Amino acid sequence: MPATTAWEDFRLVKAIADARALTGAARDLGINHSTVFRRLGALEEALGTRLFERSRGGYAPTAAGEEMIGLAGRMDQDIVDFERKIAGRDVKPAGELRVATNDTLLVHLLTPVFATFRAAFPDIRLDVAVGNPALNLARRDADVAIRATIEPDETLVGRRIARFGWARYAARTWIDAGRPLDGDDAPWVGFGDSLAHLTAGKWLNANIGARRLVYRVDTVLGMAEAVAAGIGLGLLPCFIGDRVPGLARISLQKTSDVGENLWLLTHADMRNSARVRAFMDHAGAELTKLKKLIEGAP
Repeated sequence: MPATTAWEDFRLVKAIADARALTGAARDLGINHSTVFRRLGALEEALGTRLFERSRGGYAPTAAGEEMIGLAGRMDQDIVDFERKIAGRDVKPAGELRVATNDTLLVHLLTPVFATFRAAFPDIRLDVAVGNPALNLARRDADVAIRATIEPDETLVGRRIARFGWARYAARTWIDAGRPLDGDDAPWVGFGDSLAHLTAGKWLNANIGARRLVYRVDTVLGMAEAVAAGIGLGLLPCFIGDRVPGLARISLQKTSDVGENLWLLTHADMRNSARVRAFMDHAGAELTKLKKLIEGAP
């Protein structure tokens, strides 16, 4: 391989392979299509071999291209590892901190915690990534994650805050109207497909059944609103159900059946970062104050 082959060449080849097209690669790299075309041609000429076969289906890597793509992936991971370790050595709690969580936790638990953290550490800028899919802390998609899970990945470190309490809820208007709170005639609100993997979702499918799940939605916040609107009964986390106006708790569900744990997590390489350590300590203390609410204690 010629000495002129640089990391940017590997990035180029990997981007083309990922997109299977020059246009997509150009977009991902932030350059124009003609530049990608010109650089690929120059690289193949310098190497003396074709890296991609062109067809109607797009750009497919040759054997030489596959080798270069594999090496690019390893190089990319090494760079990410290096950046993560260097970022974990900061000594002053300052700079940007990216925190990953979901909309349910953000709206009903975390925003006041973020507010007090910002007041205590004004030199740290918070970037909150919201979504149900878990971001990859090893790739620094986020610095800290606040997650509901049974057990976190073994590469992560942190603390377990509490076990989520879940309960059965109904709209107060539903109860006042004397509508059924149990039995085959009672309709239920359930989880959409993207949340069906949750322990509570599995419990609903096993114990309530598809026929009685008359309304499904891909957000717990939406479920709470649906129950409050009188669409059906619902199984909700207590920290939401006990706070949403118009809802009444019917009965507490055994946590062994439905409850994940609330975890505050970071990657092992980031735990000594001053800004990560400051956030973990502050958020851990503030969330611990809410333990009874999270667990659904009376």
